[in-house]
Formats: sequence, C-alpha cells, structure tokens
Amino acid sequence: GYKLVTALTTALKHKLLHLDIKPGNILFNSEGEPKLIDFGLARNPEIEKKSDEVLGTPYYLAPERILERREDFRSDMYSLAGTLYHALTGRVPFEGATNEDVVAAQAYTPLTPPVEICSDITPLTNEAIVRGLAKNPDDRYQSYDEFAMALYAARSYLLIQKYRTGGEE
Repeated sequence: GYKLVTALTTALKHKLLHLDIKPGNILFNSEGEPKLIDFGLARNPEIEKKSDEVLGTPYYLAPERILERREDFRSDMYSLAGTLYHALTGRVPFEGATNEDVVAAQAYTPLTPPVEICSDITPLTNEAIVRGLAKNPDDRYQSYDEFAMALYAARSYLLIQKYRTGGEE
C-alpha cells in the first residue's frame, strides 16, 4: 500500500488527483511492484469541476465527492484505503443493492473495521485503514507521508511478528 501512496504523492506534485482508485486500476509488474494506471478522470484539484456529475467507482468514492464538497488529495487517500480494505478483507467497505445505496452508505454508514471481518489483521493495519476511510477528510491523515509511514509501520510490525514466529501465520 505504501508504494501506491508514493505514486499518489508524485501525481500530487504534478497537481493531479487520480479520482478513480480501485483494484482494477492497480497492476503489478513482474517484480510484484504495484503500478497505478488509468488517469482518465484525473484533474487539478485547484480547478473547479465542470459538472455536478460524480464520476468514479461507487465502492471507493470519498464522501466529499458524493456530497459535492471540496476534494483534495485526501479523497484519493480514502479511495486507496477502501481498495486496501477490499484487498485485506475480500469485501468492499460499503455495500448496497444499487449504486445509489452504495453511494449513500459511503456518505452516511459507519465503517465496519476490517479487523471485525478478518481477525488476523494487525491493530496497526486496522488503524491505518480505518483512519484512511474516515468520513471527514480532517480525520484522515493530513499528508501522504503520514499515511505512507502508517502503512510502512503496519507492514514492518507484521514482518517482525512473522520473523519471531519462524514465518508461521
């Protein structure tokens, strides 16, 4: 996850929000390195949207996009956290019978922490994902560096635990 944060940091340096982060837009090269693709919806966060239409995959849309509030890099952070949630639990963060139900859940339904779905998720990983998926952008990490450090710390903790147990899961 933290390697994808690096890609988003680079995009932000070029004044771009991706705005469509989802599992299908993450590919892995032959070394297993994740690569973020499809910047078709990307735009400069300083430029106003041209329409009221909310584009993107409903399962990973940040609440501020749905509620037509100001978007910034934390909107992409939310979408990445939702993608990581899906990868870790096998479930999307919010479900619904229709796209409208999913969108409403993104905006208003409390998140089920990933550790409640998959009990072997470490506390640090759970905390990083839950904070990345906070409804209010001000409750998320306030920089990509901070998010990347949380994900890196979670990964390091997991590797240390595996090392101490001889690699057993």
